[in-house]
Amino acid sequence: MSPEIEHLISLEGTEREIQRLKLEIAELPKKVTSIEQKLAGTRTRLEQARAALKSDEASRRKYETAIQDLRQKISKYRDQSLEVKTNEQYKALLHEIQFAEKEITAHEDKILEFMVNAETREEQMKAAERELKQETAEIEQEKAAARERTAQDEKELAEWREKRDRSRAAIEPDLLRHYDRVLKFRGSGLAEVRDQKCTGCSVVLRPQTHNDVRGGKMVYCDSCQRILYFDTSKEAPPTQPAEKTPRRRPRPKLDASQAWYYREDYADQGEVFLSFSNHEGSAQRRVYDAATGRRLGEVVIREGGYRQAFPEDLDPSIRLNGSWSAADQDEWSDELPSAVLDLLHRDLDLARAELAEPGAKQSLPASPSLAS
Repeated sequence: MSPEIEHLISLEGTEREIQRLKLEIAELPKKVTSIEQKLAGTRTRLEQARAALKSDEASRRKYETAIQDLRQKISKYRDQSLEVKTNEQYKALLHEIQFAEKEITAHEDKILEFMVNAETREEQMKAAERELKQETAEIEQEKAAARERTAQDEKELAEWREKRDRSRAAIEPDLLRHYDRVLKFRGSGLAEVRDQKCTGCSVVLRPQTHNDVRGGKMVYCDSCQRILYFDTSKEAPPTQPAEKTPRRRPRPKLDASQAWYYREDYADQGEVFLSFSNHEGSAQRRVYDAATGRRLGEVVIREGGYRQAFPEDLDPSIRLNGSWSAADQDEWSDELPSAVLDLLHRDLDLARAELAEPGAKQSLPASPSLAS
């Protein structure tokens, strides 16, 4: 891996950490506000309990004043009853006295009710006061922890910014401008290559592009413009040497809906690989240069199975193993992945070796008559 790529990887990691710290610092004031809102709710409940208790006390005093007024009326009516001269006047005053006494009884019942409620209100108020005191202590601790976390994050952010400046200073200016431009629009300026794909946009790389990245060249993804790199530490270990006694080549399935053939001399294209796919009563044919893996011409579609639709392409030819579907080939676009190209050549070598064996032409599918 080139030093430029190493600096870019370090810069990318630094940018992610800076963004994480920025988000965390931005969230901390919201957390403090949420904590304070929780405390405000407890204060509100306490104020409501106090207000209810105060309202009950005011209502009780109102009824006590009303009782005093009624008692004064009763006293006044009794004095007047001593001076009346007719029985009707006496009965009227007696009726007023009885009505006032009933009012006094009703008011006393209300006062008793308020006194009972007052005990409950006081308990509610004391409970709210205890809860407020406890929550205040807890919330102050949370706010102190939040402030401490903010101070620590700001300290770390300053350190990461210094590290970012050092990484940027070590990168060539034009490359850095390209990285910054892609980072702004894509969220990242780098992408690792895995399984011959750009992990940033999942587009399959051309074989030559993949080889350039593996070789440490500075390459941009054609699709997303991210700077590509290959981590050799994640590369699969080399395969074990082949067994001394070679295993027989697996035979291609004769009834498969996909088929691959090799033609040594196809039209004026030279050596090619032919790919056929059957689907819903029609067949597709693709032609690939056997040396480079590039597709030659357009995809041709005809009615019927490929043996009936393209008989002229199968003689003379060698049937190869391969189960890559038309959808897979659409994803490859105009070029075979290097891994696919290698597998086809490896199978072609095995097929040629079998053809060279005595009696192999009668058992190996090498032509339409043998492969059908």
